[in-house]
Amino acid sequence: METSWLNLITDWDIPPAVTGTLVAVGIIYGRGWLTLRRTRPKQIPKWRLFSFIAGLFAIFVAVSSSLDTYSETLLFMHMTQHFVLMSVAPPLIVLGCPFVPMLRGLPRPIVRRIGGPIFRSSVVHSLQGLFSRLPFAWFAMNLTYVGWHIPKAYEFALSSENWHNFEHFCFFATSLIFWWPIVQPWPSQRRLNSWMIIPYLLTSDFVNTGLSAFLCFSGRLLYPSYGVVERPFGIDALKDQIAAGAFMWVFGSLVFLVPAIYLTTRFLANGRLMSEKTGLERARALAQ
Repeated sequence: METSWLNLITDWDIPPAVTGTLVAVGIIYGRGWLTLRRTRPKQIPKWRLFSFIAGLFAIFVAVSSSLDTYSETLLFMHMTQHFVLMSVAPPLIVLGCPFVPMLRGLPRPIVRRIGGPIFRSSVVHSLQGLFSRLPFAWFAMNLTYVGWHIPKAYEFALSSENWHNFEHFCFFATSLIFWWPIVQPWPSQRRLNSWMIIPYLLTSDFVNTGLSAFLCFSGRLLYPSYGVVERPFGIDALKDQIAAGAFMWVFGSLVFLVPAIYLTTRFLANGRLMSEKTGLERARALAQ
């Protein structure tokens, strides 16, 4: 059956288990958000609720839409799916400050009987300290990103649905860890060395640029599976790979560079304000 361009929009395959999980998570977060809204409206404004729900919806689109349907026949669609799972859904979810609302949204008996022992565990505290370190978060995300795009690893993931799902879980989980110190969602404490986020973002862009350029300019098909399947729309496999690399290069760089520029501007503005404040204080002291 010949594929039409309309299929790129209409070919959805909704997985019940993932969809049900996303709906349940959204309900729990919404319940916790409403509870917190009564006492802490400044910490948990409406836009955080919208951000969290948008992040869940982004996951739903990534695993249910044609991005998933055509992921094994079009590399461009697969790389777009990875982009949504790594660079769209995670920052939106982290911007929703998910930790406290999710806890407050769960039934109290569950939090007391299960959550209490977990949060008091020394192992959990050690893992929390490890995950909050910039070097660990950087290496976790970037090594996962590069590692799964090595041809043998990529082909291995395509050969098994379970491993393919695990690959996507790795992308999403390590990206959550990566974006957490950038956003520093409430109730996280602000870091004194926040300026380190700038090289943290820029060096990640270097990794993305290197991988994207390799896809664009390698001159050969890196993932043989895309050369043997029946290709929709008659798109050449190598041109598809170049398009996928170009997409990763442009949009992946924007995801890193836009927050880097924003944070640089904010740090410079804060530094200027602090300098002006210090100058006024000195002037007042001399006047006295």
